[in-house]
Amino acid sequence: MITKGEEMEQRGVEQVAALMCTAARTAPKGRGIDNLTTLVVTGSDLQKLSAEMRRISEECEAPFFARDAANVDASRAVVLLGQRLAPFNLPACGYCGFKDCKEAVAANAACAISAGDLGIASLSAAAVAARHHVDNRIMFTVGRAALNLGLFGDDRITMAYGIPLSVSGKSPYFDRK
Repeated sequence: MITKGEEMEQRGVEQVAALMCTAARTAPKGRGIDNLTTLVVTGSDLQKLSAEMRRISEECEAPFFARDAANVDASRAVVLLGQRLAPFNLPACGYCGFKDCKEAVAANAACAISAGDLGIASLSAAAVAARHHVDNRIMFTVGRAALNLGLFGDDRITMAYGIPLSVSGKSPYFDRK
């Protein structure tokens, strides 16, 4: 049996994406509370994601969304990490800018500890891709588009990042214009 390199590379990207989701899940979480959701987008769903990014670019006059959409088009998969920004009710925190979680919830503010957990999970996932020599880049633009499209299926997820993955002769995420 002969399997072409392109098929093997796609399999490899999907295996790395699975390992990235595992790393994100096991990343440290504040108070041990896990509010993370992971998804992997491949195939025609990548085009839906990049189309939403282009729509946002036009609607908000934000060309970097279109630039990042071109990066998604050049990707074999995207790992999505979404976070429910539930308050942790930590005394003497105030990292969100409010006196306590009660004030933050009343103001509909994002919990900084919960947002930090998403960042740590994203870095853990990206490190796995890097260790396996899969080009990647953490992008808030991809997460915003995923939230707009309701890909997580959970309205409580209000913050997300996407990590596109590429296997090619040159990373599409470097020297971007």
